[in-house]
This record gives sequence, structure tokens and C-alpha cells, in this order.
Amino acid sequence: MVSTFLKKNNVVHSCFSGGMEQRDRERSLLKFRNGTSKLLVATDLAARGIDIPELNFIIHYELPPRIEEFTHRNGRTARVNAKGTAYVLHGNKEDLPEFLKNIPTVDISKQQKLKSPYWTTLFLSGGRKDKISKGDIAGLFFKKGNLNKEQLGVIELKQDCAFIAVPKTEAKNLVVRLNNTKLKNKKVRITEI
Repeated sequence: MVSTFLKKNNVVHSCFSGGMEQRDRERSLLKFRNGTSKLLVATDLAARGIDIPELNFIIHYELPPRIEEFTHRNGRTARVNAKGTAYVLHGNKEDLPEFLKNIPTVDISKQQKLKSPYWTTLFLSGGRKDKISKGDIAGLFFKKGNLNKEQLGVIELKQDCAFIAVPKTEAKNLVVRLNNTKLKNKKVRITEI
């Protein structure tokens, strides 16, 4: 329901829930970490130790019934001396649980729209098992892709593949230029995900 609303309003986001395949959950987190999507719509599964170093804020759409669960969810914003804010979305006719009765309220109905993300994510079909390093990938994108340092975002290197954050405006050209090129004697495929 939340994801459908966001899609309808052209808000780029990723989803994370137990009903998704593990591969899809990992890609959602990856896109969130590298800035391809600035919003992660998640179920309570996200409160259980996901690999995101810090969050500036959490927005609760459906509240847990007990304060302990609410506190645990919010802990995602304050890890390792970080600070964050928890927001609660609720309609005028909805009741808040007793543990949230005295919180300040803000009308967000006329807030500024989110900007489209600067980054998108490319998939590369080679990884550590192919003796490919992050430096090899960066070199490919700098030399053959004609990117500069500011245009190369987070590189996540996996055993059999890699994910690279690049500016949305450069993605299609990079795929055309770099797809089926050789990297460490391996022909690699590059696609946008």
C-alpha cells in the first residue's frame, strides 16, 4: 500500500520485507546504502540487524503495540553515537498508543517534494572469484567509461558480481560503452538494475 502510493507519486524508493526473495532484499538494501533510493519501505524485518550503518530518520506508518518494539525500531537511527529522529505518520482520526500521547505534531501535507536521486546502480557480472577488485572496477569506469572521481559512487564487490553507483545521467552511456568489455581477462556484462 505505501509502495503503491509512492510509485503513483513518482517517489523513488526500495522495499524490504520477509515476503521478498533474499536476493531482492539484498539489492534493495544495496540501492538504499549507495543512494540510488533515498527511502526504504520496510516491515519489522528491518528492525532485526540489517546492514545499514546509520539512518537520519525513521518514519513509522504502522505502529507496534508495545513501547519496547517501538524503541527497538528507532534504534536503527542512533547506532555508534549517531543521532536520528523517529517520525510517526497518523491520520487525524487515528489514535496513538498510550506511550506516544504527548509528542509534538507537524502538518506535512504541504511539504516540498523529494528530488529524484542523483545515483543509479549498475550490475557487473564479475567479482572476487574472478580476481576482480574495486580498483579494477574504478579503473574501468575512469578509463573506458570516462567518469571522474565525483561521478563514481559506492562500489559493492561480491563473490560473483559487483554493484556500482553512477550518476543517472551517465548510466545508459556507460552500459553501451562498457558492456561486454574485458576486465581481468573476463568478459563482463554491465546492466542497470
